[in-house]
Amino acid sequence: MPTELGELADKYQEFQKLGVEIMSVSTDTEFVHKAWWDNSPTIKKIKFPMLADPTGQISKDYQTYIYDAGLSLRGTFIIDPEGILKAYEVHDNSIGRSADELLRKIEAAQFVRDHKGEVCPASWKKGGTTLKPGMDMVGKI
Repeated sequence: MPTELGELADKYQEFQKLGVEIMSVSTDTEFVHKAWWDNSPTIKKIKFPMLADPTGQISKDYQTYIYDAGLSLRGTFIIDPEGILKAYEVHDNSIGRSADELLRKIEAAQFVRDHKGEVCPASWKKGGTTLKPGMDMVGKI
């Protein structure tokens, strides 16, 4: 069980306030999800959809499927309301992901969508300084 599912469950309301829906997908069946739900206090906290992908089709579509293991790597995909992929990360199954970093990336994606011509620099956080790329910035960063 990835620990990040518990972290996402704890921060789910923050994601919803941003108008974001979370969906977890695993190559497990819905029966395995039910067993986890029945036995894991962490999984019981989850209010977002948990999708079963036992054929691996979704994982294959997102290119996270490990063919010789029948499993998926840990992938995170930020898709905007128009269906455009804005950011993604794929981790080995031994490396957990950060809900705080995911929130930061979503806030940055939403900011640049709403503020055309501005970009968010490295480690930008909501309320931080943004940049307006142009010839006047060349060589000054």
